[in-house]
Amino acid sequence: MNIAVIGGTGRIGSQVVKKLNAAGHEAVPHSLSTGVDVITGQGLAEAVASADMVVNLTNSPTFDDASPAFFQTSMDNLLVASHKGGAGHVVILSIVGADQVPDLVYYRAKVLQEDILKAGPVSYSIVRATQFMEFIDAVMSWTTEGDTVRLPTTPLQPIAAQDISDIVSEIAPPLNGTLNIAGPDVFPLDELGRITLNAHPDGRTVVTDDTAGMFAAVHGDALTAKGDARIAPTHYGDWLS
Repeated sequence: MNIAVIGGTGRIGSQVVKKLNAAGHEAVPHSLSTGVDVITGQGLAEAVASADMVVNLTNSPTFDDASPAFFQTSMDNLLVASHKGGAGHVVILSIVGADQVPDLVYYRAKVLQEDILKAGPVSYSIVRATQFMEFIDAVMSWTTEGDTVRLPTTPLQPIAAQDISDIVSEIAPPLNGTLNIAGPDVFPLDELGRITLNAHPDGRTVVTDDTAGMFAAVHGDALTAKGDARIAPTHYGDWLS
């Protein structure tokens, strides 16, 4: 297949392009750096022209109140261009449990992105992943004060970016539905922080604080996989090493 990977130069996108090409497809990466802008639409029609499938891995540059507008505009532009270009399948990457965390505007924005795709004119697949293992350092930095990292006990089920790219690369034909994917282990976030610092000590210590950071807005195990989710093979301890 000819596959346009929008956001194809990023952490996940670059790996998806590599795996698709290794599997015999013709996958082409597109991003701002290649002249494709999903907000203005610049270069988008050309990027998806004649593509059999479009994989959209772009993301809002912020997690704040600007994120819904980003996903509204980018998805509207992408679906118009994909439909006109004759694409038969559009894939997006979303978040497990996004619809269960209404207090976080970014999660509401991801649900909006899903809803726009579902209502669009092209067959689709939504891959919902749990939190990236690569994201844990950033989460810890948000609530670091001096040598103390304050983290809630929110259960997370981290998944490696490599595993995400493997699964996204296999999505064909269209699901016209949602696939949930997750790492093999569930940890309280504060424990994840301690595991991370035990493996890579930097002088900080973790203090449990259920009011700290964005994940304090998550109730119960909303961000862990349920039911028939696909479980990826990489364990967090192995990834850290």
